[in-house]
Amino acid sequence: MLLAGEPDIEIVGECAGGAAAVTMAGARQPDVVLMDVRMPGMDGVAATREITSDAFSADPDRPIRVIILTTYHVDETVYAALRAGASGFLLKDAAPAELALAVRAVAGGDAWLDPAVARTMIDDFAARPEASIGVPGRLSSLTGRERDVLVLVAYGLSNAEIARRLLVGEATVKTHLGRVLMKLGLRDRAQAVALAYQSGLVVPGTAS
Repeated sequence: MLLAGEPDIEIVGECAGGAAAVTMAGARQPDVVLMDVRMPGMDGVAATREITSDAFSADPDRPIRVIILTTYHVDETVYAALRAGASGFLLKDAAPAELALAVRAVAGGDAWLDPAVARTMIDDFAARPEASIGVPGRLSSLTGRERDVLVLVAYGLSNAEIARRLLVGEATVKTHLGRVLMKLGLRDRAQAVALAYQSGLVVPGTAS
């Protein structure tokens, strides 16, 4: 109901469970799926993993993206959904305008993190030096400028803001970010932000 009144957003279906979501998404190939993490049968994490897999989208250049809706700021299912390929997280009490903005952003290839979710994720990552992702070796594959871009992405800057900060064109920033995602095996900005904090490349509380 919140999205139906938006002129540029079309609702193509809704369902009550993860398995049905996978079936419907495969048949209708939406741009974005709003996914609850807790559903009967197949949960939202498993459904997200299916929907964001490389072979799922009919057009490999137009992958289906998933926004997780949750009543909790952060718990283990949120991290699991991120690892499964989610492109955004939004609390269920978010304002209607924020929901529409999140859908548009994720449909355009960006990530969307509710500020409360992002803050809690940063604090939690800071308290987990034992994080299991093997990032140091992977980060060493980045050039200096690619690391600069990753840091600024983690601070929440847009491509245009990064371009102004680094005195380069926005297309150059997109190229660097694309190489970062490719080298680190990441799906999108949301995973890049998480990895930057988890690896210690960016320290919570520092300024951009």
